[in-house]
Amino acid sequence: MKVAVLGGGGFGTALAVMLARGGHSAALWCRRPEQAADLSVLRENVTYLPGVALPPALEPTASMRDALSGADALLLAMPSQAMRGALEGVRDAGGGPDLSICAAKGIEIETLRRMSEVAAEFGFDTVQLSGPSHAEEIGRGGVAAVVLAHPDEERRRAAQELLGGPGLRAYGSADRVGVELGGALKNVLALASGVSEGLALGDNLRAALLTRGLAEITRLGVALGAEPATFSGLAGLGDLLATVMSPLSRNRRAGIALGRGTPLAEVLAGTPMVIEGVPATRAALGLAARAGVELPIATALGHLMFDGAEPAVEVSALLARGFKEEERWRD
Repeated sequence: MKVAVLGGGGFGTALAVMLARGGHSAALWCRRPEQAADLSVLRENVTYLPGVALPPALEPTASMRDALSGADALLLAMPSQAMRGALEGVRDAGGGPDLSICAAKGIEIETLRRMSEVAAEFGFDTVQLSGPSHAEEIGRGGVAAVVLAHPDEERRRAAQELLGGPGLRAYGSADRVGVELGGALKNVLALASGVSEGLALGDNLRAALLTRGLAEITRLGVALGAEPATFSGLAGLGDLLATVMSPLSRNRRAGIALGRGTPLAEVLAGTPMVIEGVPATRAALGLAARAGVELPIATALGHLMFDGAEPAVEVSALLARGFKEEERWRD
């Protein structure tokens, strides 16, 4: 099969490499022509996935029309806030194949729409990919398990058959809403966990923060139509663990810097990578306000990042909240 992979960042490149190694042909669409040219000459994504050779069956291109020509499947792997622009490009190039898989983990800030909702505006009924899947490990042939979510079993099975293999265990889920929200909102908790790490507040507080944070995002997810069990699975707890533990996690690194007092603008300027937890925090607070759900941890993080609050002050405010019973996600 030919797969058009849209997004020349680390994750898009890693997935294209995996597909090309697995016997498929992969057209890797890059937004910038100079990036596509560099990848074609160097046969390596030096900026976003250094040290991983691009297989012969992977063809970088800046032409959306060429990427989509003859494609049997579409894999969307650009940052969430760039999704709409890329889909406009697909539309202008004449459309894409019926099988579409979205690997972006985020929520569009302006509309508060999930990625599948944005894709639906352009006629795509996406299968959502989420779970613990660092690009660096997948690109180097490491083993991972992910979840592919769509209400229709036939569509998610087609995605499993395309992506599943010896190095990627692909589970299915009918809860697309929960899988999308879990993948996006775990980045909020990864930032918050990094802040506590940057403040050197110890493992006890980090464990409590993550436990209560998982209850928090589950509470919001259920209010938006997700199944609570999804947040205990690969797209929730699994992805959260990988993101908060790994030195590869850009959200963790950003949180540590924030905890040490580095302003958000400086954190963002210090990396070419997208820190998805930043727009996800804004989106989470917007969704929570719309649904009437309380998000104490996300709110504290928002104060720190967007209002200039001191990290230690926000942590103290969280610990000083009134007593209550622990009732998991219903609390």
